[in-house]
Amino acid sequence: MKGWIFLLAAMLLTAALAHLLIPVGPIFELHRASPETASLLLSQIRLPRTLLALGYGGVLGMTGAALQAMFGNPLASPDITGSSSGAALGAVFGSYWLGMTGPLALAFSGALGALAALGLVVGLAGRRSDASVLLLAGVAVSLLAGAATSLLLALAPSPFAFYDSFDWLMGSFVDRSLPQAAVALVPAAASCALLAARARPLDLLALGEEVTASLGYDPRRLAIHVIVLTSIAVGACVSVCGAIGFVGLIAPYVARRITRGHPGQALLPAAIIGGILLLLADLAVRLGPPGRIVPVGIVTTVLGAPLFIWIVVTMQRRVTS
Repeated sequence: MKGWIFLLAAMLLTAALAHLLIPVGPIFELHRASPETASLLLSQIRLPRTLLALGYGGVLGMTGAALQAMFGNPLASPDITGSSSGAALGAVFGSYWLGMTGPLALAFSGALGALAALGLVVGLAGRRSDASVLLLAGVAVSLLAGAATSLLLALAPSPFAFYDSFDWLMGSFVDRSLPQAAVALVPAAASCALLAARARPLDLLALGEEVTASLGYDPRRLAIHVIVLTSIAVGACVSVCGAIGFVGLIAPYVARRITRGHPGQALLPAAIIGGILLLLADLAVRLGPPGRIVPVGIVTTVLGAPLFIWIVVTMQRRVTS
């Protein structure tokens, strides 16, 4: 396990450096002409983008692993359970209808939206539901939140609301600043640290709620903690970078293989893997055709949707066999 952690950490550092420096040509050219401009390019344009991709990926990985442990279901993730869609709805409502344009206010409204969506999924499906029930509840909440978001944008006072929010709703790190990165990542990091501290009881949940309770952990309180902390972390990131799908599904899936099925122990590896995946996805966006800006959420969806279908088919075969 420790060997895997060191290997993943090395891969994360390599991906972060590549994301920060590639393409290196413009940096070298700027450094010859104006070292100060090259320094500004790295610190004010590329560094916030790298920090957000790394941090947001880590948030999606860890929260996805925590939700899967809480639901006891490998399909649970921030996007499947509707928390990403709910966060987007909350941020849109706060921004276009309440005039909450400040970064902190947007992060707060995004967290409330994610909390409402997760709470609705739990109410519809239950905490330890089977795959089909969780999937239906998550899809229903995601569709409801998506439709409400579209309606709010269509009726927004600004006629350019749809155009202004497209890249943001599909996930983007372009033109983000260091203060915006701080607004997203500081509450997200604090929430993830508190989630990581609950790795042992999340591991015990795999043995059943009775076993968890007999060892001194309250399963209901643990579920509330996971839902609230996940909502804060995902809501803060979505309010700044938009909704990005499937990273919270892929990273925990790989992490569980590394930890041999221990859901609590998968939290840290899932966070590292999520950071690597989102760094590489955004690097692919940056190296795409010039003049064509593809939202990073589209890249992760193209890569993650086949894996999601494969997991569903595999689970269905296990049930029917």
